[in-house]
Amino acid sequence: MIRLRGVSKRYAPEGPCVLRQLDLQVAQRAYVSLTGPSGSGKSTLLNLVGGLDRPTEGRLEVAGQDLGALDEDGLARFRGTHVGVVFQFFQLLPSLSLLENLRFAMDVVGAVPRAQRSDRARALLGEVGLADLADRLPSQVSGGQQQRAAIARALANEPSLVVADEPTGNLDSASAGRVLDAFDAVVQRGATLVVVTHDPAVAARADRTVQLVDGRVVTDVGVVS
Repeated sequence: MIRLRGVSKRYAPEGPCVLRQLDLQVAQRAYVSLTGPSGSGKSTLLNLVGGLDRPTEGRLEVAGQDLGALDEDGLARFRGTHVGVVFQFFQLLPSLSLLENLRFAMDVVGAVPRAQRSDRARALLGEVGLADLADRLPSQVSGGQQQRAAIARALANEPSLVVADEPTGNLDSASAGRVLDAFDAVVQRGATLVVVTHDPAVAARADRTVQLVDGRVVTDVGVVS
C-alpha cells in the first residue's frame, strides 16, 4: 500500500531536514502507529503518505500511485479517491449535523451515487455507535462522539488508506477506548490505517509500531509484510 524510497523532506531549500532518507513499506490492511518525540517528523510523514504534502527527495508510492509525479489537481483527486483523514480536533463543520458532515464529504468527492449518500452516512454512523445522534450538531455531542463521527466521515468515500494524527490526544480514557474500537473496525473493513500517537494504548492496538527520532526510523516492531 505504501512504499518510501530515500524520502526526505525540507520546508525550505536551506532549512533543516525534517525527514532523512526514509525507506519504509506498509502492507495493505496494516495497522501502523507512528511514535517518537515531538519534532521527530511523525506528522510530516503522515502528511506525505496522505497526499497532503510532497517529499523534497525520493520516491513515494501509495496505492500504486507515484505521488511525486502528480500535480495539485492530481493529488486532490488521489486524496478524494484513496485517503480518509482523522484530525486531532475533529474538524467537523459546526453548522451541519453529524449526518450532514458525512454526506458533505461524499458530495465533495462524488464517488458515491447521490441517492445512496444519506443511507451510507447513517450506516457508517451506526457502525461507530452514533446512529441515535445522526441529526445532532457537533456541539451537541461529546468530544469522543465527535471523534467517532470524524472516523465515520473518513470512511465515507471507501478509502483504501486512513491516516490519523493524535486522534485520542484530547479524549478521556473511556472515549479514547471507543475510538480505538472504531479504528479496529476500520482495519476490519479492509483499509490500511496509519496513526500518529503519543498514547501507549494506541500503539498497543496497532500491528506494527514505527518510531521516529530526528527524521529517521530508529525502531520498527511488528508485522512488516
